[in-house]
Amino acid sequence: MPSMRTLALLLAGLAMFGPFSIDTIFPAFPAMGADLGADRLAMQQTIAVYLVAYALMSIVHGPLSDAIGRRRVILGGLAVFIVASVGCALATDLGTLLVFRALQGLSAGVGLIVGRAVIRDVLHGDDAQRLMSQVSMLFGIAPAIAPLIGGWILGWGRWPLIFWFLVAFSLVLFVVTWFRLPETHPPAARISLVPRRLLRDYVAVFVNPRFQRIAAAGAFNFSALFLYIASAPVFVMDHLGLGERQFGWFFIPMISGMMIGAFLSGRAAGRITGTRLANIGFACSGVAMAANLGYNLLVDVPTVPWAVLPMSLNALGIALVFPILTLAILDMYPGMRGSASSLQAFTGLVLNAVVAGLLSPLVSDTPLHLALAGAVFMLVGWLFWRWEQRARPLPPANGDPVALPPSL
Repeated sequence: MPSMRTLALLLAGLAMFGPFSIDTIFPAFPAMGADLGADRLAMQQTIAVYLVAYALMSIVHGPLSDAIGRRRVILGGLAVFIVASVGCALATDLGTLLVFRALQGLSAGVGLIVGRAVIRDVLHGDDAQRLMSQVSMLFGIAPAIAPLIGGWILGWGRWPLIFWFLVAFSLVLFVVTWFRLPETHPPAARISLVPRRLLRDYVAVFVNPRFQRIAAAGAFNFSALFLYIASAPVFVMDHLGLGERQFGWFFIPMISGMMIGAFLSGRAAGRITGTRLANIGFACSGVAMAANLGYNLLVDVPTVPWAVLPMSLNALGIALVFPILTLAILDMYPGMRGSASSLQAFTGLVLNAVVAGLLSPLVSDTPLHLALAGAVFMLVGWLFWRWEQRARPLPPANGDPVALPPSL
C-alpha cells in the first residue's frame, strides 16, 4: 500500500481528468464554434452531453468496482477516456465531437466515484475525513488551472491540441495507476454483478429518505457554484469583459476557496463534530450567496475582483460540507460503498446536467439572473440539510463512523 500522501496525490489526479474535460475547453469555445459552424448555444451542448453521459455511467462505475475490484474499473475507464479524447481531437464537425464527448463522459467519472470507495476501503473515522479532505484540496486545483492550460495551449496552436493534452494526461494516469495503485477491495468482499440484485440494491438506496436528504443537500448546494462554472464562457468573456486567457480571474479565487475549505476540513477532523462543521459550511455558502445577490443588485456592470469573491466563499463552504455528507452516505452501506458512491454522484450529475444544458443558457443572459438562480440552489440545499438535522443528526466525525442500517 502506498503512503497516504502518495495515495492522496494519485486519487486526486484520477479525480482531475473529469474537471479537465470540462474546463480546459472553455477558452476554446469561440474558436471551436467558428471551425465547427456552431453558435454559443450549440457549444454549450458539448458540456451537457458530456454530463448526461457522465451521470448515466456513474450508476455503473461503483457497483462494477464492488463486483470486480476497484483497480480494474479505474484502468478500464482511463483506457476508454484516452480513446474518446483522441476522437475529440480528430473531430471535424459538431456531431462527431458530441459523440466522443459523450464517450468521455461515460468514462471520466471512474476516478472520482471509485476513488471515494477506495478511501473508505482503507481508512475509517477521522483518518478517512482527512484523506477525503486532502484529495478534495488537491482535486480543487484542476478547475483553476484547466482553463489557464486551455488558454496557453490556444496560444501555441489550434483547439485540437487541448484534447491531445487530455490524451497525454490520462496516459500518465494510466501508467501510474498500473504500477502504484493496489487493489483495495479483495475478492472475499466482492458482490456478484447480477442485474436484478443491482436494481434491487439501487432501489433500496434511492428510496431511503435519509439518503435522499443528504444527497439532495450536497447536490443543490454544489449546483449554486456549478451554475457559474457551466456559464463561465459567458460570465467571464461577456459579463466581465475578459479575454480567453483570463479565465483565471474567475477560477483561481473560486478554487482557492475550495482548497482552503478542504484544508480546514482536514484540520477539523477529530476536533469539530461533522454536524457542526457542515453547519459552518452551509453558513459560509449562505453569506456568499447573499453577498453575491446584493452586489449584483447594486451594480450594473460587474467587475473583478468583487464579482468573483462571493464564489470563493461559497466554494469554501462547499468544501467544508462535502466530506461530511459523502462519508455519511458511504457509511450507511458498508457492504456496497461503490454503489452508494455511484448513486450519490448520479444524483448530483443529473442536476448538473440540467443546470448546464437547460438552466445556464436561460439565466446567463445577465449577472443578476445568475445570482438569483445560484441563491435559490443554495437555499434548497440548506433546507434539505435542515430537514436531515431534524430527522436524524449526523454522527460525530471523530471516531469510527457508525454503520447505519439501510432502513434508517
